[in-house]
Amino acid sequence: MPVLQVKDHTVSKETFDIWHCSQCSGRFTQNIPIATEIGRYYKAEAYVSHTDTKKGLVNRLYHIVRNITLQTKRKLVEKATGLKKGSLLDVGAGTGAFAAVMQQAGWAVTGLEPDDTARNNALTQHNLQLKQPEQLFNLPANTFNAITMWHVLEHVHELHRYLDTFNSILVNNGVLIIAVPNYTSHDAEIYKENWAAYDVPRHLYHFSPQSMQQLAGMHGFSIQQYKPMWFDSFYVCMLSEQYKTGKGGLINAVWNGFVSNLKAMSDVKRCSSVIYVMKKV
Repeated sequence: MPVLQVKDHTVSKETFDIWHCSQCSGRFTQNIPIATEIGRYYKAEAYVSHTDTKKGLVNRLYHIVRNITLQTKRKLVEKATGLKKGSLLDVGAGTGAFAAVMQQAGWAVTGLEPDDTARNNALTQHNLQLKQPEQLFNLPANTFNAITMWHVLEHVHELHRYLDTFNSILVNNGVLIIAVPNYTSHDAEIYKENWAAYDVPRHLYHFSPQSMQQLAGMHGFSIQQYKPMWFDSFYVCMLSEQYKTGKGGLINAVWNGFVSNLKAMSDVKRCSSVIYVMKKV
């Protein structure tokens, strides 16, 4: 059933409907552009994961936080797999910052990224040759110790095909780590249709912990851990304030991000973004 009408504040200024599934609790952007046409909705300098722009306070803060969280993500992969070195697939690698960190730590890294600008930036900044996403379906079975998707699953058109392929190319007891926004978070409740993490039409799906649990089970995975992404609430709230008021609203954003995290401290499943650590079963 329809629950929200959300504006694309980043590129097109178009409005998209979001529908809610009462059975799985997932939400879905309606009338999405097909895979061959959605690229134009990413063509904005403000789309930081592709351009690495540092223009504006929010994007500068994004880079400061990213430098901190990259090492945290590396440690998470090592702890989840029990390995200091192994084979890693990073899906939606962006400009390659995380892939580069893992490669420097001694991991054999394969990175996939659809955007030409991002792939070029990965090559010039990190000397990483990222592959097109279609290469995923040509990778051999039982190859990777870990697969990571940092805020990527919500973007892919072939959701179920991706997850089936992940199951195939992971080794036995391999680890799948997926981070996605959580529309059941407190900051999502505050901002409603102005919640920046809806990010239509680039985000095709909008996940809750319940929907992620069902999705994992459908494709042969078991969720082992739910991990918080504390910084995301502040970043999302700052963007959401811009969307809501047309200006920064820094104090409101910081307060709302703080309250959202406070509520999530007793229940990680209420965090603005959640990392799901899954094992192949």
